[in-house]
Amino acid sequence: MDSHELAFAGATQQARLLADGAITAPELLDVYLERISRLDPQLRSYRVVLADTAGAEATAAQARLDAGERLPLLGVPIAIKDDVDVAGEMTTYGTAAHGPARSQDAEVVRRLRDAGAVIIGKTAAPEMMVWSFTETLTFGATRNPWNTDYTPGGSSGGSGAAVAAGLAPMALGSDGMGSIRIPSTWCGLFGIKPQRDRVPLAPHDDAWNGLSVNGPMARTVEDAALFLDVTAPGNGFVAAAKRSPGRLRIALSTKVPPGLIVRVGKAQRAAVNEAGVLLRELGHEVIERDPDYPPSVVYGQALPRYFRGVYDDVKTLPHPERLDARTRAFARIGGLISDKRISSIRGAESIAAERIQSIFDDVDVVITPGTAMGPSRIGAYQRRGAISTLTLVTVRVPFQAVFNVTGQPAAVVPWDLDGNGVPTSIQLVGKPFDEATLLSLGAQIEQARPWVQRRPPVS
Repeated sequence: MDSHELAFAGATQQARLLADGAITAPELLDVYLERISRLDPQLRSYRVVLADTAGAEATAAQARLDAGERLPLLGVPIAIKDDVDVAGEMTTYGTAAHGPARSQDAEVVRRLRDAGAVIIGKTAAPEMMVWSFTETLTFGATRNPWNTDYTPGGSSGGSGAAVAAGLAPMALGSDGMGSIRIPSTWCGLFGIKPQRDRVPLAPHDDAWNGLSVNGPMARTVEDAALFLDVTAPGNGFVAAAKRSPGRLRIALSTKVPPGLIVRVGKAQRAAVNEAGVLLRELGHEVIERDPDYPPSVVYGQALPRYFRGVYDDVKTLPHPERLDARTRAFARIGGLISDKRISSIRGAESIAAERIQSIFDDVDVVITPGTAMGPSRIGAYQRRGAISTLTLVTVRVPFQAVFNVTGQPAAVVPWDLDGNGVPTSIQLVGKPFDEATLLSLGAQIEQARPWVQRRPPVS
């Protein structure tokens, strides 16, 4: 296997090659470090590459492999989004307002290390994770490897670009309003927002008032399942990805949650319609039915928790004066939402969730477009204020936040390319705590409609 194919082999296959002695951990790391040095100046997917510490970790991993030790990710490089703590490194949140280096790994990073992963670097993110594009005054713009005129999405944009371009086999993302699913869509990856509290957030528990979760961004369903198995052990996610989903009852929906004026693009509608045809051919019962979205789910649930979550995060920064004016304005709005109001909103979550999830009394999975349209061009929102920017980005990504409110799992499966050469996807929404069905169905779609051999122009 040449170095290019090795870079795109994926974490699961790389773990097998390492265990079999076909490659060594330092050799595998060197493949990525060479590719990063060559390609990332154009993409800016990494905020920092940890070449020295990763080299030491790869050497130590190889010694363990040589001694016969076997762990699920032993020697496999993993990229970490820069809102998650890595010991000895700063967690910048995409801003110059950050504090000093962290003394301890976040719990999810500790679990990845316990599984043998080599931490290769920290990936770029928009300031304070606010936006669905990854451009900051401090660190510059991250570009989409499929078309560098466009953003890879956000807020896990660096993670998406890195995995898509073969600069990491897999990456950790976080998702508070779609931040795993949006860049996974536009970068042609399988990304899953797991059930709330499935993957640990510590030491940042209850981020964004319960909206945010950690999860994987990967080239294959099995890789994402492997990530979940090592960070949320005991749930049998890899086994789920390997078994047939059986005959499912699946609802197709292109309805946008109320309060949002959105036109769903031709390519995005086509993805859902084509998925319906494929799923019927695979033996599933496919119907058209919309979830019963409450009128207040966006403006009464998602947005207040989002604004207040950003405000709470900004309060922890040692140098808030260094924030972009747009971020400061966003946080000020969040500061107007009182603790009492947040408590009331969260108390009403179960009512909204019960109404939305009532569709699952009759179906197993709901499929929506991954996004309503493709990504914005780099620089599209420069010199715009907080509300203007939010209004413009929301029309591109209306299908995500509602399922952060309910906390249930949702994943995106790559589908096709739009007219700009940027990937599209379908979103699979599962019953509460039912990532297993999403993984088994996603793997079935992956087998019937393979995407893993696709390579972006910048790769």
